[in-house]
Amino acid sequence: MGNSVASLCVRLDPHGRGSLQTRIYGEIRGAILDGIVAPGTRLPSSRALAADLGVSRTTTLLAFDRLMAEGYLNARRGSGTFVACELPDDLPRGRVSRRPGAPNHPPLSRRGAALASTAPAAWRVGGPPRAFRIGTPALDLFPVRLWAQLVNRHLQSVTLAQLDYGDPAGLRPLREAIATYVQAARGTQCNADQIVVVAGAQRGLELICRMLLDPGDGAWLEEPGYPGARSALMEAGARIVPVRVDEDGLDVAAGARRAGDARLAYVTPSHQFPLGVPMSLARRLALLRWASRAQAWIVEDDYDSAFRYGTRPVPCLHGLDVDGRVIYIGSFSKTLFPALRLGFLIIPPDLRKPLLAMRRSAPGYPPVLDQIVLADLMANGHFDRHLRRMRAAYRERLEALSEAADRYGRGALRLRPVRTGLHAVADLEDVDADKVFHEAVARGIEVMPLSAYCTERSAAANSLVLGFGSVRGDDVIRGMEQLTAAIKAARRSIG
Repeated sequence: MGNSVASLCVRLDPHGRGSLQTRIYGEIRGAILDGIVAPGTRLPSSRALAADLGVSRTTTLLAFDRLMAEGYLNARRGSGTFVACELPDDLPRGRVSRRPGAPNHPPLSRRGAALASTAPAAWRVGGPPRAFRIGTPALDLFPVRLWAQLVNRHLQSVTLAQLDYGDPAGLRPLREAIATYVQAARGTQCNADQIVVVAGAQRGLELICRMLLDPGDGAWLEEPGYPGARSALMEAGARIVPVRVDEDGLDVAAGARRAGDARLAYVTPSHQFPLGVPMSLARRLALLRWASRAQAWIVEDDYDSAFRYGTRPVPCLHGLDVDGRVIYIGSFSKTLFPALRLGFLIIPPDLRKPLLAMRRSAPGYPPVLDQIVLADLMANGHFDRHLRRMRAAYRERLEALSEAADRYGRGALRLRPVRTGLHAVADLEDVDADKVFHEAVARGIEVMPLSAYCTERSAAANSLVLGFGSVRGDDVIRGMEQLTAAIKAARRSIG
């Protein structure tokens, strides 16, 4: 008759993972691949196997059906079920037993190793936002029901054209809505043909860096600065030139002294990450003059520009540019929600053709349905209403953070003034920020030391970065109590 059930080595661990059908399938497949059951061997019937294993016959039939569909078994009418003589070509005939110890495959490239060692923008505990998560907006206030209604409405009327790849520049109605928004909110001029929709600001930045930089080209990066920009510049092979940031933003004169011939400068002028200061108008004009002299590009990441507290908006760099040297990057991660992964570029007209040519060969097109829904949200005023609501909420949450810092953190930390954005910088007194960070991690508090964003960590201020956008008032108070406890614990460890 051939191999018996025992020779198939089918063992069902009562604590095993997966359904009974999946486990039976895996045991039989493993016996075939290990050579325990040879090609051409007849298997016991599904009824006999079910009886021996104490399961229903339906369960074993389903396992057999899957093995036959994948080419491991053949059914012969009137004769039974047999192991296929020719196993699937794309699967190994036996399992490879790997030697223990260190892997012997080639090492990462120098660039790959450097990218892998780049610090994240924020340390996070799993689960919903908690104090003091950086980079997350007020997800608890997002109009989920409205978004779901728009999604359902557009799903019911989706066309065949919308199921295709679509325009590489992005959905035309969304580009038109974005152009209208930035002209009204950011004081610049552009049209829909200058807009390119991307799968998040980071993807857009990577695309720009690959297009504009050759390996070895100098690129200014704010110090301290955004780790994602560092990664994008490294991927393009740029020679990164850290340029210090002070209370007026990027020090253009210092950058010109260090690398006046740089090909590109990456800046976050509306709300510098992570210091939070806006770049002064004088510095913006100086940067534009340098770019004109050096024949360089400026990449303006308009990070958190939508949220200001008691300050008048400064025109974006793109709106001040007369030479077409500024490439603007915007995102909906903070104004809506990060998982949306939708951003946009505003590019000079002469870059459109080469950028779209590059785009066609690059993965990561944003889903068309998300673009349709966002275009509807913007065109019908929902986006503007949501922003107004968020501005009021963030002002309240910032006030809660300030009050909690004054009540619980007096003598331990001092918040710097916050004029824009969704995070604050807190200077520490008589205690090391890195030690406080580790004590905060132990208490489930999400903060980052300012030094994590610096090329030269020793030169960084002894400060922490605290997000407040995603944290409700009560959570801010509890979080500040825990953070103060972390500071006290870090001080005790010194003594």
